Amino acid sequence: MIKNTLTIAGVDPSGGAGTLADVKTMSALGTFACAVIAALTAQNTQNVTGIQPIPPDFIRLQIDTLFHDVRIDGVKIGMLGQTPVIHTVADSLEKYQPPFVVLDPVMVAKSGDLLLEEKAVASLIEVLIPQAHMITPNLPEAGVILKSSTPESIKEMYHFAEKLHKRMASSDERWVLLKGGHLPSQDTVDLLFNGDKMIEIQHSKIQTKNTHGTGCSLSSAICALQARLQNIPLATQQAVDFIYQSIQHADELSVGHGHGPIHHFHALWSQ
Repeated sequence: MIKNTLTIAGVDPSGGAGTLADVKTMSALGTFACAVIAALTAQNTQNVTGIQPIPPDFIRLQIDTLFHDVRIDGVKIGMLGQTPVIHTVADSLEKYQPPFVVLDPVMVAKSGDLLLEEKAVASLIEVLIPQAHMITPNLPEAGVILKSSTPESIKEMYHFAEKLHKRMASSDERWVLLKGGHLPSQDTVDLLFNGDKMIEIQHSKIQTKNTHGTGCSLSSAICALQARLQNIPLATQQAVDFIYQSIQHADELSVGHGHGPIHHFHALWSQ
């Protein structure tokens, strides 16, 4: 039976990030994608010109209505924007207990525009991270969560991954995927850690400006593949491989004049 996956995130009208990128990713990887809209943005490949929050009560209604009818096999959480929204989503996760929740702690857009209010960071740390089975911060996000400077080496990343894992719940198996793309190197190392084993996932950097929505798409890919495979290390490795190929084919698209999207359907459109 085909798995049903859900993204709870904001909308990027250009389609490169947010719920539209999530739905594309989940669909490309063989799951039926559902979406709860947590925020609206006026955004293109160059900048974010406006953000319109969704009332928390309506977000709750979207989630309740969906879960009352549809079996959800995995949840990805992206841009939430504000403290009341974070608490609403956290309460809903506690209520419905989905089998897998991956949290992408979205804070800043590729353009540098803030997508999470500074005062909402504490709520993300206190009420949402403990609900997640997996978190996928990049290095700047990890620095914000741990109130520290950004890691500058693989050795420092190891320490950060360990500290991040301590922010998560101690029940069940919890995973940190610390993304190392911001390190100044020709190769990228991501660290996958469950409190016991540290797995290095290596790949070469691809020279392209078209990487908009990479983080959104990676967490969505993990959500979809984990729903299908039920194996976090395997799902994560395949998700990284999918994103790598999507970036490799990104220049085949022509979307906007800034940081363009990755090519979610590279494997389908080439056939």
